[in-house]
Amino acid sequence: MRYRIKHITRYNYADRVTRCYNLANVIPRDTARQQCLNNRITLSPLPSTTHKRTDYFGNKAFHFEIQKAHSELSITAVSEVDVAERDMAPNLDLGISYSEALHYFRSASKPDVLEAREFLLSSPLIEASEVLAEYARPSFAPERSLKSCVADLTRRIFREFTYDPQFSTIATPLTDVLKHKKGVCQDFAHLQVGCLRAMGIPAKYISGYIETLPKPGEQKLVGADATHAWIAFFCPEEGWVEFDPTNDSMAGSQHIVTAFGRDYFDVTPLRGVIFGGGATPVLSVSVDVSRVAGF
Repeated sequence: MRYRIKHITRYNYADRVTRCYNLANVIPRDTARQQCLNNRITLSPLPSTTHKRTDYFGNKAFHFEIQKAHSELSITAVSEVDVAERDMAPNLDLGISYSEALHYFRSASKPDVLEAREFLLSSPLIEASEVLAEYARPSFAPERSLKSCVADLTRRIFREFTYDPQFSTIATPLTDVLKHKKGVCQDFAHLQVGCLRAMGIPAKYISGYIETLPKPGEQKLVGADATHAWIAFFCPEEGWVEFDPTNDSMAGSQHIVTAFGRDYFDVTPLRGVIFGGGATPVLSVSVDVSRVAGF
């Protein structure tokens, strides 16, 4: 499946910004199931410097600096990505058990396992607490397959939590999300990552896009798609396996990865430092994920 993604971010400031320094995570990364064919980033006003690099987690980071006074900032990223289609749904009951996986994580010294262990640690926005372990524990029977355990946790989050964009901000503590059982995709991904780490399973936070399809008979609106968040956990037999707790599914051909890290803080679509600007700026975001004909 080939997609064209157009992601527009606009900031309108109350007062003039004299200069700014920013980091954007808006370039889809290459993974085992996707390849970014091309990417173009347009900025207004024009930047004085730009720089692309590969960050610690292998993401494609874009740095830019604007030294011209401005009251509005616009960042437009246009990408074309090939995403592999999964041939068939995997049998989640097969494979290494949860107890075997825990032993493997403790004893194996392969480079991929040593690298995965980093994602067992707490991170700025996710603390692997006993409260999270208590919530996750009913899904993790020792002899049950690891994939089945994670799928069950995914399903419980989907069924027990309400999607409510008015409830939380990115700074809302996970304890509040768990208590009120409300949030958005970032909250649900943070919750599942925290639960998995609390149960001894390395887990990553993934930022990206998801294609949304209109209802039968309706036309898809341009810009109606959105950024999305889901998770990946490390399975000793298969490497990193992606699940989406917001949609109770494994990540498939409609999930397009931009970046992954320990939590949202590592993969924020745009962050930086501004001089001036006055009160909190007005932010607007438009995302369009469209299929490229013929692929």
